[in-house]
Amino acid sequence: MEGDFKNFNKKIINDAPKIDPGKITKFIPVIIIIVALMVAVSGSFYNVSEQQNAVVTMFGKVVRTDTAGLYFKIPFIQKVQMVDITTHGTGVGYTIDNQGQNITDESNGIMITSDFNLLDIDFYLEYRVSDPVAYLYASDRPEEILKNIALSSIRSVVADCTVDEAMTTAKGQIQADVKEDMMRELNEQNIGLSVVNITVQDSEPPTAEIKQAFKAVETAKQGADTAKNNALAYQNEQLPSAEANADKIVQNAQAQKEARIAEAEGQVVRFNEMYEQYKLYPYITKKRMFYETMEDVMPSLKVIISDGTTQTMLPLDSFSAN
Repeated sequence: MEGDFKNFNKKIINDAPKIDPGKITKFIPVIIIIVALMVAVSGSFYNVSEQQNAVVTMFGKVVRTDTAGLYFKIPFIQKVQMVDITTHGTGVGYTIDNQGQNITDESNGIMITSDFNLLDIDFYLEYRVSDPVAYLYASDRPEEILKNIALSSIRSVVADCTVDEAMTTAKGQIQADVKEDMMRELNEQNIGLSVVNITVQDSEPPTAEIKQAFKAVETAKQGADTAKNNALAYQNEQLPSAEANADKIVQNAQAQKEARIAEAEGQVVRFNEMYEQYKLYPYITKKRMFYETMEDVMPSLKVIISDGTTQTMLPLDSFSAN
């Protein structure tokens, strides 16, 4: 029995057709081409879900944006990037720890109100992609830009409210104003994101440590204002005095100028008079000028004209004497 079975197996092996290895080698390139075509064709179709948009690029340029459906792309030439267009949410002014508790972000959650009080206010921001192309290519980190825009808008709006309003009656108005400001800024930035909604989660006074730091800042600010006011007072006190001294100096200079001019004009008149006398009596005029000069040089010297005797003496007076 066992021998018959072995003989049967040998017969099957001997009767089986012989495969030529050379013929198999000839079909390898064809097989590779067929497999490559199957892979290319299978990768040329892609499906876009309801929660996505597909951005198709060719040679680095955007050729189209696809919504939900089944699409075909040129293999190895066109590329597809999927963009999630569902609504996302993030906290502004707080973070969530592993236990799900809200942790205040002191650098972003503490705001200053119009009455110079501090307020710990948290917001929940909902947003979505409105322009997939701009979202992918207009900026490197569109979500980070969105958060910075939200913080800027929140600070600007909260700064116009008192602390009591921001904690009670003005929450709805704050939300509306922040959303409107963000939408306007996002339109200008064109980063492909839009605001769906923004709500105030919580608002309360900050911790004691932050209050103390704020008081220290306010004290320093008041000290700076006091120093500035003192400087202005000193300026207002000294400036009129300095201006008066300046006017006095200018007036004295003007008076000296006019005096010098008048003196010079008088000297000219006197010189002209002496010249007229000189033309009439040159010798006598020379003598008188000599004697007058000697009187100026030696004030104690008295000049007397004599005829050589002591009987006749004529004192010589200055031309200016009357």
